[in-house]
Amino acid sequence: LGLASILAVVVARGGEPAHRHTAELAKMIVTVREKFPAVEQLSTTNLAAWLVDPTRPQPQLLDVRTSEEFAVSHLTGARLVSPDAKVVDMLATLDRQRPVVVYCSVGYRSSKLAERLQRAGFTNVMNLEGSIFAWANEDRPLEKDGRPATQVHPYNNRYGQMLK
Repeated sequence: LGLASILAVVVARGGEPAHRHTAELAKMIVTVREKFPAVEQLSTTNLAAWLVDPTRPQPQLLDVRTSEEFAVSHLTGARLVSPDAKVVDMLATLDRQRPVVVYCSVGYRSSKLAERLQRAGFTNVMNLEGSIFAWANEDRPLEKDGRPATQVHPYNNRYGQMLK
């Protein structure tokens, strides 16, 4: 999809312009798709449905942010992986038979790791499109220390503008 298509999706009902955070995140989604065309992008809607589907093998959720970001909140069941992690160090802890879903703040760092996992032979790797920012902007569940959370680390001032 091009930028116009994604922006059309985020325009509010009644023709009113989307919130700035939504438009900025949509632009970043286009950037990630263009930079990482070989990485499959998984929508937040599809991941949410998958996580509650007992008939599907559950994905290995990898949070590709810093420990400071992860400490504020993360998706339930996610495992922290440094954005600079070496794939060779991850091989012993990842099950190649189970799908892997990676996410970060907006999808750039996680798509980069997904690309590296693909080069290492992983065939069922997806990036959560829009990552934790899209997930949180849709009021989907987050946790901190095993309890529900509502805040997300903004990464930096520019990226923080993509959070509602």
